[in-house]
Amino acid sequence: MSGRLRDRVALVFGAGSIGPGWGNGKAAATAFAREGAKVVAVDLRAEAAEETAGVIREDGHVCLALAADATNDDEVMAAVERTRQRFGRIDILHNNVGNPQSGGPVELPEELWDRAMEVNLKSAYLTCRNVLPIMVAQGSGAIINISSLAGHRWSGYNNVSYYASKAGLNQFTQAIALQYAAQGVRANAILPGFMDTPLIYTKIKGRHADAETMVRERSARIPMKKMGTAWDVAHAAVFLASDEAKYITGVLFPVDGGMSCACA
Repeated sequence: MSGRLRDRVALVFGAGSIGPGWGNGKAAATAFAREGAKVVAVDLRAEAAEETAGVIREDGHVCLALAADATNDDEVMAAVERTRQRFGRIDILHNNVGNPQSGGPVELPEELWDRAMEVNLKSAYLTCRNVLPIMVAQGSGAIINISSLAGHRWSGYNNVSYYASKAGLNQFTQAIALQYAAQGVRANAILPGFMDTPLIYTKIKGRHADAETMVRERSARIPMKKMGTAWDVAHAAVFLASDEAKYITGVLFPVDGGMSCACA
């Protein structure tokens, strides 16, 4: 790797993987480390954060693993403070927390609607609320929110709360990008399309006949005729966190094999 993030500190929420393999957060945390960043890997499950940290340390890089619920302000505040105490600054905030809830407005229980808004949108509000003052004091910082193409267009799945919350995350990202642009803080969102990550085998597979059918049907809808991987998202995140993107803020960046350009 080129060391594009050498000596920077990256705080990654949702850094674990929901199952075996590479989830978006795990890959992003590892990619940041391989580019020279000191990483704090935060996940709701301590063992998931530790697994990511273990991979990074085996590579010879620095990683602190923390457990925190990104929808709880006290726990977010504690994770941010631990990061500041350990490394003295926060250069990159990467928000990878998200959870699709199945159902339209009639079928979806109110408590699951509320939970979707908490996990997919409130979590980013809380992390930014706690990290932005640090970045402003530094005069620099890069925020990367992992949204979804579903926040921009219909994906074919009946996920009304996911569409709404990710659309909110997109506008939230652009609002903070403009509010803090003159203070040296950039904010961008990545919009993954159909990705082949552990999440789909736990959250999406049941909407298809089986896993093989799921992969075939999802791939067929993509102009490039294959799903992306967590590394496609991670490489985009490294770019947006680096000085190569120093004049880029407020961007909704599709990583989707061309789906955003195609008919629904």
